[in-house]
Amino acid sequence: MTPTAYIRMADAGDLYLTWRWADESAPGGVGVVPEEQVEAAMRRFAAALPAPGVPGGLDAALATGELASYEAENELAQYLSSTFLPYNLAVRLHELYVEGVRPHLRIQPSPRTAQLPWELIAPDPNVRLVEIADVSVLAPPGIVHAPARVARSWAETRTLPVVAILDPRVPGFRADSSLGSVLGRMDSGAPLAALVAAHAAADRLIPAVGAPLEAFRRTDLDRSWLSRALHAGAARLLYVGHVTAAAPESGRSESATLHLSCTAASPGCAPAYRDHRPLSARDLLLGAHALAEGATHDYVGNGQGDSRTPHTGPEIWPIPSRVALIACESGGDLRFAEPLGLVAAMLTGGAELVTAGRWPLPTDLAFHRFAGTPVTTHPFQEAVCAIDTAHESSDPAAALNAWQREHLAAWRGTGEIHHSPLVWAAFATIDTR
Repeated sequence: MTPTAYIRMADAGDLYLTWRWADESAPGGVGVVPEEQVEAAMRRFAAALPAPGVPGGLDAALATGELASYEAENELAQYLSSTFLPYNLAVRLHELYVEGVRPHLRIQPSPRTAQLPWELIAPDPNVRLVEIADVSVLAPPGIVHAPARVARSWAETRTLPVVAILDPRVPGFRADSSLGSVLGRMDSGAPLAALVAAHAAADRLIPAVGAPLEAFRRTDLDRSWLSRALHAGAARLLYVGHVTAAAPESGRSESATLHLSCTAASPGCAPAYRDHRPLSARDLLLGAHALAEGATHDYVGNGQGDSRTPHTGPEIWPIPSRVALIACESGGDLRFAEPLGLVAAMLTGGAELVTAGRWPLPTDLAFHRFAGTPVTTHPFQEAVCAIDTAHESSDPAAALNAWQREHLAAWRGTGEIHHSPLVWAAFATIDTR
């Protein structure tokens, strides 16, 4: 049996860490990181991340930031390890590494450390944590054990379709605008076109398409369509597009939104932008109960009763077992003391696990434009394909970690920017099991 350690963090001025081994094969422990060290480390790491809303914030991350060169990134990874990895835990991990054993670390971050990629940290200049351990994120226990939550089993649903929302057109926004295309102009030879073709050939793709390129930039993928597609039965949900994360200082993680093809006429809790109303975590959690009194909705639901009868979010959108939210800061609710954002909504709706982004993601076009990578490189699309493949496996977190190790080896060996952790370390798998 794979040794498993549970690592939990709590913010209380200083950062408190506890860990225990599930099989009690080694002692657990407690660690404390002084507040000023936590803040300094997270500030330094945040400064290396893309900041699309800041002038020069994206090109700096790809050209001059600490994640843009292997040497600078390795120094940063060592600094993060010395700050956050407790000595006694590191000793046990080294012992297992010498024995040829790769344990599983299940991490519950604190809000301040939610963006920290534990996979990346370097206990030694030549060793990264993801090379000696598999890493996943523990889902918040209050969500996992909620009385009303009904989880959908992958073993029972794995042969059902994949509901794929791939770069949907957002009403009122051009392809080159803030809520425009994240994939750019697709061609039949692109990695994601091959992925769509494979799912379509297996008759597992929703929406059904006659040709792979028909799956991208669709205008009909709104919240009502999503309700119908999920009620028809799904094994997985794959979303590639835009998320607007809630600011941590707002204290309102439920205001995070998913951008589908919904017009402003769509009912929901989020305010409309131009001719578009995004689907919020609050909608997904509360459904029609969150609408103003007397408001109606056009969701299909389960086909029982009046369509105007209010339903909870999980009743309107029954979330499948595995969900990939591939968008900027789609996992941002973990930065809140009360994580009630999109990840929480997916878990509450029935998901067993969710893979989401920790920070803003550079697109393939950004790599081409700001980092000068060849147009034949597709780091963002390849990440989508890797996550999709991982979600078809028996252990998605381990499969994703294996892909991350491949890119780490290429990053170490070549230093090429498209192998930078800016993309591959951005994703975390939040698991309830």
